[in-house]
Order: sequence, then C-alpha cells, then structure tokens
Amino acid sequence: MSDNGDDDHDIVDEPAFEEDPDEYYEPVEDEEADNRPIGDDEDPNQVVNSGDPNAAANLGKGADKPPKDKRIRPEDRKTTPYMTKYEKARILGTRALQISMNAPVLVDLEGETDPLQIAIKELREKKIPLIVRRYMPDGTYEDWTCEELMQ
Repeated sequence: MSDNGDDDHDIVDEPAFEEDPDEYYEPVEDEEADNRPIGDDEDPNQVVNSGDPNAAANLGKGADKPPKDKRIRPEDRKTTPYMTKYEKARILGTRALQISMNAPVLVDLEGETDPLQIAIKELREKKIPLIVRRYMPDGTYEDWTCEELMQ
C-alpha cells in the first residue's frame, strides 16, 4: 500500500535514459598536448598568492622588487604587536586541526582531549610554532611569530 492510497501493482521500472547503454563516447586525444613539456607557455615569474585579497589588485604594483625584498625586516615593522581576533581564530583553528591529525603537542596535557582546548593552552603558553603574515597595501608583508604577538 502506498502513501497516496492507490494500490497500483502494475508498476514497471522504466529506464532513466532513452539511449542505448552499449553506446559509449570515446574521448578525443590531443597528441600535441602530450608531447610538449609542462610549463612551456607559463611565465616563470608568475606567483600564486593565496590568502591575500589584494594580491590581484597589487599584481602590477611593486613588480620591480623581487619577492624576497617584499618582506619587511622585524626592526622596520609598522603594525601593532597585538593579535587580532581574526588571527587568533585562524591560529587556533589551524593548530587544532594539526593536533587532531596527530601533530606533536607542545604543552603538558592535564587530561585535555579536545584539540581546540589543547591549542588554546598552547597559545596561552606561547608555544604555537606558526607565523602570522600581515600584508601591507603596497604588496609588502610582515611576519610575526605567535610568541611575539600579544593576546
């Protein structure tokens, strides 16, 4: 008996497609694509920037500097030494994921089993081995270790 009340027992399974199942399509192979070396038409100086929302806008700016020169030295930093709530959330989430995937724990466990609680304890004791990269509007960046940032 169905939910609709009709007891139709003469239902026949119909195929979902009207095509012949024995008819398959052969993929077209491009022999020239297989013979050329990888990266032939790619620019060797092209760098993929992830995590920087302004990277596409700043692609043409500061192109005269090599990537190493875009790093601001620790003595020339301009940003505040305080960790933002967004950086804290990202650090804790990243470290908790690492701990959940059996990364070594850098603090003494006192019965904690939750990776997030362990990450919070590591942050409180300044033992998290991660670096926060802060991008500037001109394309340069500052690197801060978690030990240097105050919470």
